[in-house]
Amino acid sequence: MDNHFWIYPLLLAVAFLYSSVGHGGASGYLALMALFGVQAAVMKPTALLLNLFVSLTSFIFYYRGRYFNRQLFIPLALASVPMAFVGGAMQIHDDIYKKMLGVFLLIPVARFLFFRDMEVNETAKPSPVWLLLIGAVIGLLSGMLGIGGGVILSPVLLLLRWTNQKQAAAISALFIFVNSVAGLLGQLTKGISFSSEMTAYVAIAFCGGLLGSWFGAMKFPQKTIKLLLALVLAIAAFKLFLPDLY
Repeated sequence: MDNHFWIYPLLLAVAFLYSSVGHGGASGYLALMALFGVQAAVMKPTALLLNLFVSLTSFIFYYRGRYFNRQLFIPLALASVPMAFVGGAMQIHDDIYKKMLGVFLLIPVARFLFFRDMEVNETAKPSPVWLLLIGAVIGLLSGMLGIGGGVILSPVLLLLRWTNQKQAAAISALFIFVNSVAGLLGQLTKGISFSSEMTAYVAIAFCGGLLGSWFGAMKFPQKTIKLLLALVLAIAAFKLFLPDLY
């Protein structure tokens, strides 16, 4: 993997920001690896492994703040975990994978630009059928792409007014963790590759996740950082769509 210095502070910033809103950061890690030319076979397991540490840290902080809604999480997880395993075991051609990833990298861009301040004062009670369906679809995509799925789930919960921001963050954090575990297990069935620098990446992501989770729970203002990360994600998506221009 590229040893360029800038991947380390960028990784720290990505973990900090994503964990502050209850996300593991896989889409951000994948964006960085795309910018640094990492192979798709390495990208997915690396992002999922980093997800485990950051999302679990984030969940602990939000759980202690009593934002976790068990009734919403259980049906989402029951449907998503087996589908994340299936998605992780699927073989996807590198070109197709990068195009799909490019599309889904635009979701957190929209999340950070248009839904960063969205607040829900009155929540609606969802149907268990919808929770199972949404969990299954996001779980499959998360396993296929090497993301935890929280970056998709969080806007859905807010747009459907099923949770407020803090509740969405708590649910998404644990959702990401269990799907990342399932996705990694699925990838183990076909063999996975990790970089030699994974220890450093995990340590940096853990530190960023620890700080981000704490600051997120304290309502730390993050508008400027979110705009910068949205720009990085957009550039990475553009690179995945048009690699020959780089």
